[in-house]
Amino acid sequence: MSLAMEKFAFLKDGLAVVIGSTGGIGAAVKSLLHEVVGEESVIGLGRSTSPFLDLLDENSIADDARMLSAQHRDIRLIFDATGALTFDDHRPEKTWKTLTPDDMVKAFQINAIGPALLMKHFLPLLPREGKSVFATLSARVGSISDNQLGGWYSYRASKAALNQMVRCSSIELKRSRKEAVCVALHPGTVDTGLSGGFAKSGLEVQTPGQSAQRLLGVISSLGSEDTGSFFDHLGKPIPW
Repeated sequence: MSLAMEKFAFLKDGLAVVIGSTGGIGAAVKSLLHEVVGEESVIGLGRSTSPFLDLLDENSIADDARMLSAQHRDIRLIFDATGALTFDDHRPEKTWKTLTPDDMVKAFQINAIGPALLMKHFLPLLPREGKSVFATLSARVGSISDNQLGGWYSYRASKAALNQMVRCSSIELKRSRKEAVCVALHPGTVDTGLSGGFAKSGLEVQTPGQSAQRLLGVISSLGSEDTGSFFDHLGKPIPW
């Protein structure tokens, strides 16, 4: 498994940051970036790394942003691989009858508020000139116009909120960084703890390595005209 280095020329002499780097997709992305640009050019952050990053703790996000700003190397790629479909005893709701305020709040904290705080603290670290990318993992089920089945209320709504955060942030980012790209990516169904047990018959289930290969392939092809968009793991646009 490899990617052509020339497609990642924008990372030359810069840094790639992977958030959620100990999860299934995050770890695979970090490993593949090691192959492409070298371990010294990749920084992984998460709840079990040092320094640690906890989406539910803004202070940890701000501390890591200060750490990155002191690296004296351009941050060219920020890959946010965080997100949760299930947590504690919560399972995706099949009906409004099972909605609870606490579970909805937790879903939004993890899937929308946390990534929004990443954008708040990390987008200002992107260089003002040259290509740079902030990519966050969304989900096709967060598309409102693509929703034909209903259900999964909290997850769908929190990912839809994330998509709006990406759109808003891309507009603000473009004012000061013309070549920067801020996008939401749908990884497809991947054999990880997040989607385990929810794959439907007939759907392709990727390994984390396959997903990382595809997602980084999409990122390598992005240009400034793609900022504020929503793509799947094959590079195809997804309607909002």
